[in-house]
Amino acid sequence: MNAFLLHGGTLALAWFLVFNAAMTAAVALLAARLAQRGRSGSPALWLALRLAPGILSIVFVAAVFLPSYWQFEPREGVEGFDLTLTTLAALAVAVMGSAVARGVIAWRGAARRTADWMRASRPLALDGTSMPAFAVDANAPLMALVGVLRPRLLITRPVLDALTDEVLRASVAHELSHWRAWDNLKRLAMRATPDIWFATTAARALERRWAAASEHAADRGAGDGERERCALASALVKVARMTPPATRFTEPISALVDGGDITARVQQLLDDSRSDPKRCSPRRLTLAITAPALVLGYAPLLRHVHAFTEILVNSLP
Repeated sequence: MNAFLLHGGTLALAWFLVFNAAMTAAVALLAARLAQRGRSGSPALWLALRLAPGILSIVFVAAVFLPSYWQFEPREGVEGFDLTLTTLAALAVAVMGSAVARGVIAWRGAARRTADWMRASRPLALDGTSMPAFAVDANAPLMALVGVLRPRLLITRPVLDALTDEVLRASVAHELSHWRAWDNLKRLAMRATPDIWFATTAARALERRWAAASEHAADRGAGDGERERCALASALVKVARMTPPATRFTEPISALVDGGDITARVQQLLDDSRSDPKRCSPRRLTLAITAPALVLGYAPLLRHVHAFTEILVNSLP
């Protein structure tokens, strides 16, 4: 039984890596086509594309391969562990370990930044929110939402001095939109998802597209009125002028001017004719069509996956 479980675990890891590679190639091609067509896309689209290889690989192994192995693989006469299979499993372990390390590094990096800011801060009372807010005694201009489980709003002294009360309220509403969308958690998920393309330019491009789309969404969430939109546009211009060019945060931190082109964001805010980005989605219809097909095809799929696994194992060197 131990050999059966160990062999299944090795095959599961190998399947994870192979499926991850296939999904990475598919998502890279799809993202390139969307970029060529000039699709702006919603934050959900770019986030789904960025996380798809890692998440779908885990889902495939857990929901398809493991049940097929448990159901069809004989308990006796387990095949040996060839070099290729063992190498693929080891690489999969490395991919997962790297993902965990990236997540821990991002989390601890955000915690260190927050601790440094909090040491030079004092509580700040802001209208329109009960979220803990702090004025940070620092020269660098910054307004940021930090934390995932315990979010806090941090505003440095130059920003507080530069913004009027109305402009400050609009900026706070923008950060609250990030909080309601769980954007810091999404940033962390993109850092910690187990995939083989996290360091590629394609993955970074998807992350930038998500960041830009999430900033536009947070801008829209700051208010629909003309006064609110103009106030937020003013905040973006003022803070961007004070902020030197810098690398965006890779930690789970959402800053006011950290993502997206400032010019495009201001134009969107000042565009009176902008349309509501919420459109009728065919998700329910798609689910109604695909759910029965998945249920009916699940058992044959398990048999086919097991048969294909046997072919691969017997043909690997």
